[in-house]
Amino acid sequence: MAKRILIIDDNQDILDIVQETLAYEKFEVMAKSDTNDYVAVVTDFLPDLIILDYRLGNVNGGEICRQIKAVPAFNAIPIIIFSAYVNRSEELFAYGCDAIIDKPFDLVELIDKVNNLVDEV
Repeated sequence: MAKRILIIDDNQDILDIVQETLAYEKFEVMAKSDTNDYVAVVTDFLPDLIILDYRLGNVNGGEICRQIKAVPAFNAIPIIIFSAYVNRSEELFAYGCDAIIDKPFDLVELIDKVNNLVDEV
């Protein structure tokens, strides 16, 4: 059974690239451009990994990460935060994420981090 990955990013181009790349790597991918009902999406989709943008319009992706990790049923799901704020990695890890990928990102780095984290699940 393919590992499931949920991507939440408000940039449609990034969603398309990441979804296509991970689908090519044989992952089952759900891409969301909005943060509405993300807890329901996680509950229904049950991802093995979540990729989350740090800046989601008016919402802080780090806070979404913290809220997902606070739910006992979800706290073991690895979360990668995409961020253009490279010099704030300590602050980003404080939200509870398992990895950070700096924007602009390299697809090889993305695939490597995703594979390393889903292998641990």
